[in-house]
Amino acid sequence: MSFQDLGLRPEIARALEEIEYREPTPIQSKAIPLLLEGNDVMACAQTGTGKTAAFALPILHRLLEGEKNHLRALILVPTRELAIQVAKNINAYAAHAGITTTCAYGGVPIEPQEMMLRHGVDILVATPGRLIDHMWRGNIDYRHTEVLVLDEADRMLDMGFIKDVLEIVREIPTDRQSMLFSATLGPDITRLSKQLLKEPVRIEVAPPASTVDKVEQFIIRVNRDEKAGVLEDLIRQHDMRRSIVFTKTKVGASRLASHLRRRGIQAEAIHSNRSQEERVRTLEAFRGGTIHVLVATDIAARGIDVDEITHVVNYDVPYAAEDYVHRIGRTARAGRTGMAIMLVTKEEMRGVRSIERLIGFSLPEEGGELVPLSAGERGSEPSRRSASRRSGGGRRERGGAGRRGASRGGRSGGGDRHSRQDEGVAAGASFGESRATGETRNGAAPGGPKKRRRRKPRSGGPGEPARGARTQRDQETRNDRPNPSDRDRNGKKEKRSIVQTLLGKLGFGD
Repeated sequence: MSFQDLGLRPEIARALEEIEYREPTPIQSKAIPLLLEGNDVMACAQTGTGKTAAFALPILHRLLEGEKNHLRALILVPTRELAIQVAKNINAYAAHAGITTTCAYGGVPIEPQEMMLRHGVDILVATPGRLIDHMWRGNIDYRHTEVLVLDEADRMLDMGFIKDVLEIVREIPTDRQSMLFSATLGPDITRLSKQLLKEPVRIEVAPPASTVDKVEQFIIRVNRDEKAGVLEDLIRQHDMRRSIVFTKTKVGASRLASHLRRRGIQAEAIHSNRSQEERVRTLEAFRGGTIHVLVATDIAARGIDVDEITHVVNYDVPYAAEDYVHRIGRTARAGRTGMAIMLVTKEEMRGVRSIERLIGFSLPEEGGELVPLSAGERGSEPSRRSASRRSGGGRRERGGAGRRGASRGGRSGGGDRHSRQDEGVAAGASFGESRATGETRNGAAPGGPKKRRRRKPRSGGPGEPARGARTQRDQETRNDRPNPSDRDRNGKKEKRSIVQTLLGKLGFGD
């Protein structure tokens, strides 16, 4: 089957032929016909399966009819790297269509984006935070918007974007076509789809949380202080010329990249604390082969579309088991093979067990093979932790001025309230999460009367009475204290005697 067999317009088919897109991938074969018919779609597709073309090609086919230079399609993505990548791909598909595509994301000056939007665009690829900033500035007109896409919807929920997404959707006409693409289809995604989609057709090209068949996966047990040395040996042993190393934190990524450079390995870190210019320069160097090892955090890695990545190293076990699937999806693309290695300490084995239950296989040590788990071993799917718990209490990074300050004319680049979202910082709780039924912290059922806890008197040190107990000595001390009224009367008598003595000396005694 070719793309022309799917019913796409000749202008689009010609552009696809020029970029050597020969045959549609499974997600494209299933999604494109449904979207051309006007259906809402909820699709589960892993990274690297061609899902960008799956939703972009039907949008271009639809937008070839009608007026140009009106915002007719909106694509929401979680990170700036993904926004850049999606816009780049759409521009390649639309080479002969005369359709304008631009992207809006934080971390860069807002004025150039503002000029593009006011000039007129057909397709906008945006991160939720920066898009809301443009809405407050009056740069967005949704009257002609007829297509809405949520790409990487699961990651947007993890990063706490649900309120911003719903705020944006409320402004878009309801008579639209909506699409939701996600690597996992958990309960949160299902609840979100009920709010955004109308009778959606569900598509799954691979079981949720499945891992790529052509990826060799294994773990290496290490002590924490040995991880950096073991990673260095692996890089040299396997001749990793194009690999990604994942860490949990931005600080950890920077420190690890510095360590590898000191050891003579061409490595660089990419995370949200780096400027957009630095991130783009790092990715270009990685694509060009100047950098051999890219050390990244989970969120910053979204949107990294680099071919021929041979190795993925999980330097830290991910917070959530689903992130493991996203990580190893960076390798073994387009039918190639790849290798995924995880360095595991004794304390991290619990996270490994969660990953194994999710993917349905037992991860072997080096040289072993994946062994399917039995139904009893697999048990229930591990639940996704709330993002606030992962981020240490829901702290959010902010990029500068406050919310109202951004909308009232803060002109500096990247200083808007929502730049924390475009920086890709996980924060806030997942959509739909609530306190489970059962007892609350104070022991009462939710909604019921609170139980009062009776405080027990704390005992003091050896030979000391319990706190709150009044001893006989304390009572005697209280009884020995002078009465305030007696003290006042004694003071008055003393002053009177002094005055009388002075008057007597002066001869006024009689």
